[in-house]
This record gives sequence, C-alpha cells and structure tokens, in this order.
Amino acid sequence: MRDAESRVIRIEAEDADSIPRVRDVWTYRELLYFLIWREIKVRYKQTALGIAWVVLQPLTAMAIFAVIFGRFARIPSEGVPYWLFAFAAVVPWTYFSQALSRSATSVVGDANLIQKIYFPRVIIPIASIVVPLVDFLPSFLLLIGFMLAFGFVPGGKVILVPLFLLLALAVALAIGLWLSALCVRYRDVSVTIPFLTQVLLYASPVAYPLSMVPLRWRWIYELNPLANVIQGFRWALLGADPPRAAALAINLACVGLVLYGGLVYFKRMETTFADVI
Repeated sequence: MRDAESRVIRIEAEDADSIPRVRDVWTYRELLYFLIWREIKVRYKQTALGIAWVVLQPLTAMAIFAVIFGRFARIPSEGVPYWLFAFAAVVPWTYFSQALSRSATSVVGDANLIQKIYFPRVIIPIASIVVPLVDFLPSFLLLIGFMLAFGFVPGGKVILVPLFLLLALAVALAIGLWLSALCVRYRDVSVTIPFLTQVLLYASPVAYPLSMVPLRWRWIYELNPLANVIQGFRWALLGADPPRAAALAINLACVGLVLYGGLVYFKRMETTFADVI
C-alpha cells in the first residue's frame, strides 16, 4: 500500500529537442477533432442569435470603415464601392485576428487537459486556428452574395482564394506557437495580444488600398504577409492589382522560418507546461 501511494508517474514526450512530427499529430487526430468540435459547441452553445454572430462582427467592422474612411476620410477604393472594398479585406482579417488570439492563449486555456494526459501539445494551437475557419465560411459566402447582387462577378482567379487563406492560417500558427508557449510562463503576454492585433490592423491594407503606400517604402510594407493576403483577396475577388510575386516569395520564406522556429521552441518548452501552468 505504501509503495502504491509513493509511486510517481512521469508524463513526458520523446525527443524534446526536435520539432513535432506530422505522424504524432496524425496518431492523435481523434483528439484534434474532439478539440475542434468542443470549441465549436462552446462557441455557439446557449446563444440567442447563433451563427448570426459570425457575420455581425465583419459587417459591423465594414460599416465603421465605410463611414469613417469611406465617407469622412474619402479613402480611394480602386473603382469599387468602398464598403465592398473594405468587406473583402475584413473577412480574411477577422479570421486571422480570431485565429491569433485563440492560438496565443490556447495552451493556458487547456491547462486541466495538459496536466492529466500526454499528447502532442501542438494539437492545441492547431485546433485553435482551425475553429475560426467555421466562422470564415459564412462571412465569405455573404461577401460573394454581396458581389453578385451588385454586379461584381468573380472570375477564375477566385480559385486562388484558398491559397491566400492558407497563408493567413500559416501566419497565425507561426505567431501563435511562439505566443502560446510564452504565455504559459509569462501570463502578461495575453495582455499584449489585442495591442499586437491592433498594430497589425493598421499595418495592413484593410481600410485603405496598397497603392496609397509610397513606392519607396512599399517593399518594407510588403514584408508583412497580411498585406499580401488582403491584396490577394481583393485581386482574386474584385480585380485589384495582384500582389507582387517577389513579395509573396519573401513572405513564404519568412513565414516558413518563423513557423519552424515556433515549432522548435514550442517542442522544447512543452515539457515544462504541466509544471509551470
């Protein structure tokens, strides 16, 4: 009896210094599905308007931008009604901001699960960036409906929208891995997330066109991958100028490096999550 009470069970991952393996995530795919489904149920449980909340947020942001920047500031919209010009940017931006905020605090939010069993912890931030895709779909369909109603028929370039959405997902995951691991040890990281998203909002062409950025500074501006995500949406849907191929190549390289570094750092820190959290 004394031996049973004094027995210590240690839960730890293998190869703590390596990055999470796709095979490990695939092995625990049922847990990933469960976490995604749990987040979706919690999000809409006991809500009066249900899925209407999904479209209310981007519609409200679009209306504010249309009044302040479109009517008062007279920001140009490249030959497209400003409200539609803004809505085409608000939809991907809303996905990114939700994915980033959810992933950054996801590990702390699942502290009870982490302390009970072992599984690849990277599943938690991955699930957090997938859930906002459920919100993205009705907003995107509403955007397409508005375009058709006002005579803007998307061309063949619309099939490239998922690629720009995938870039936004990769950016959210790359930043979210760093922030979620840091948030376990430094809880004030969660306080900086609204400030970070606000800075990124104004550093991205959501309320204004990319053409307003002076040419001599545009190459620096285009280092922000969200700028090319938003420009890509407007190009694929509204026929705006396409993002530059060189800028996209640099974005992919930078996001790849940040994502790889985030995976390494997250894997190294996850052995301490259960103790520190």
